[in-house]
Amino acid sequence: MAIRRLPPLRAIEAFVRIVRLGSARAAADELGLSPSALSRRVAALEDFIGKRLFTRQHQTMKLTDDGHAFYDAVSPKFDELAAAVEGQIEDSKVLRLHLGTLPLFGSQRLFPRLPELRKANPRLHIDFDTSPHLEQRVGDTLDAAIVLAKQPDPAFHAVRLDHNRVYAFTSQALAAEIGQNPERDSLSRQTFLIHTELPDSFVAWKEAMGMSDLEPAAIDHYDSGQLILEAAANGLGIAIMHDGRIVEHGTLPSDDLYFGLVAGSTNLGEVDQQALLNLQPQEVMRNAEGGYQLFRIGDAVASRNIHAAIYDAFRLCLVL
Repeated sequence: MAIRRLPPLRAIEAFVRIVRLGSARAAADELGLSPSALSRRVAALEDFIGKRLFTRQHQTMKLTDDGHAFYDAVSPKFDELAAAVEGQIEDSKVLRLHLGTLPLFGSQRLFPRLPELRKANPRLHIDFDTSPHLEQRVGDTLDAAIVLAKQPDPAFHAVRLDHNRVYAFTSQALAAEIGQNPERDSLSRQTFLIHTELPDSFVAWKEAMGMSDLEPAAIDHYDSGQLILEAAANGLGIAIMHDGRIVEHGTLPSDDLYFGLVAGSTNLGEVDQQALLNLQPQEVMRNAEGGYQLFRIGDAVASRNIHAAIYDAFRLCLVL
C-alpha cells in the first residue's frame, strides 16, 4: 500500500494553535517559537497544500475560507493523533529532548552531569545536535539549545549558564615586535584571526582594550580553533579566542623550553616513530652524555590538539 506524502506535523501544529488561540503571538509563545519561526511553519504548510490559509494584515492573521475548511477537516484528526502519540509515550515511559549544544560545552560541562540527570529523570532521553546555527533552529528541529551569545533572541526564554573570557594569542616573534602593551598604531597594522562562529569575540576584545574603533589591516576567518592557533603560532596574525576553545585545542608552542632542553637529552629530541607505533621502548642514542630522554608531544614545538598530546604521552610512557 502506497504511503501518501504528508505536510510536516510541526506545521500543522502551528496552524491549529494559531486558530485555537486566536493569535499568532500567543501561539508562538505557547510553542516556544519566535514569530518568524512560526511564520515559516505556516508558510511551509500553505506551500504544501497550495492554498492560502490566512490573510495577513499588519500584526493580525485571519482565516480564509480555505483555512476554515482545512481546520474543520484536520483539527479532529490532529487531536486523535496527539492522543495516540501521548498514549505511546506513556506506555514506553520515554521523554525525548532535542538539544543543540557546542561540542566543547557538551563534553566538558554537560556530559559529566548527565548521569545525575538520568538518575533523577530516568524517562528523559536527549538527542544531541552540534551543527551550526543552533539558535535559529530552536522551535524547528531543536527543542532547546546551549549557545554562545551576548544577547539571545528576546523571543526565547533564556538562562545564562556561564561566561567566557577572550584572549589574544600570537607567535613569540610577533609578540616581541609589538610589545606587552601594544599601541593602537601597531595593532592597526596587524592581521587578526577570528572564528567564523564567534565574531563578537573580536568586538569584546577591542572594548576590553579600550579600542572599540580599532580597524586592523585585515581580518582572516577560520572555522576551526585548531587552525587559528596553528596560524597564530606561525606568525600569520593575532588570534582572538575564547578560553573554552583554548582548552579544547591546546596552547601556543613553548619551543624555547623544548630547545633549551635538547642539548642535555640522550636522544636530542628524536623520536623513533616505528617504535612508537609498535609500542616499543625508545632507544635512540645521539648524546651519550645526556641525562634524560626528550620527546616532542603536544605544544612543545607546535600547537596541537591536546587529546593527541595525551595519546602520544601514553604510548611513550607505556613501555618505560
